[in-house]
Amino acid sequence: MRSWWSSVWPPVVAVLFFLVVWQAAVSIFDIEPFILPAPTAIGHEAVTGASGLFQHTAATLQLTLVGFMIGTAIGLVISLALHMVPFLKTALYPLLILSQNVPTIALAPLLMIWFGFGMLPKVIVITLVCFFPVAVAALDGLARTDRTMMNYMQMAGATSWQIFRKLELPHALPSIFSGIRIAATYSVMGAVIGEWIGSDRGIGYYMMLQKSGYRTDRVFVAILVIVLLSLLMVLLITLLEKRLIRWNRKG
Repeated sequence: MRSWWSSVWPPVVAVLFFLVVWQAAVSIFDIEPFILPAPTAIGHEAVTGASGLFQHTAATLQLTLVGFMIGTAIGLVISLALHMVPFLKTALYPLLILSQNVPTIALAPLLMIWFGFGMLPKVIVITLVCFFPVAVAALDGLARTDRTMMNYMQMAGATSWQIFRKLELPHALPSIFSGIRIAATYSVMGAVIGEWIGSDRGIGYYMMLQKSGYRTDRVFVAILVIVLLSLLMVLLITLLEKRLIRWNRKG
């Protein structure tokens, strides 16, 4: 308990200090609310407007979960294929890197033109931002397998499947979960970008509406919801990792 508290109180104090400075700056310099609302005004708007924001939050969460699961699955399949077939890794890995140099915000309008304004283009956007960290982290974890143990298993007559199942995959799991955690945070961002481009619901759509009305306090509330969704996704992945990788509790 003491160890947990010692790791929690520094960031809590830092956040509280930041909010106090923010509140004081708005009061001292008499900043207009549509430019920078005070934290208390944002908190009040979050409480009073919670019911209207719920449906948008639910829509974004649903979209995020669907895209995240598809993106993670594709990332794992790609990493396993490239690991199992070295020629594929040599041929496709540079393309994998190049695919991330195209800004997602630039691809989103094209996806809307090709696939319309339904759920599919938004899921594709989330998939594109999620698969890469998972694939790269999994490939890195698989490549770092203990060579001594691998040589020992090969000398003992283990098949490639046995080496993968009993040595490579367990050894790579911590790296894989690191990539999945990054993808979890990216997935919320991808959902919001998709909703910015074209949607009639969701946090991204809500932000665009409030920006048009200069309701800066509501934009901050939407940002707060995005942060909370990202933290929720990371928390769920961390709990799943602790559940599945019992030998790596310390890490």
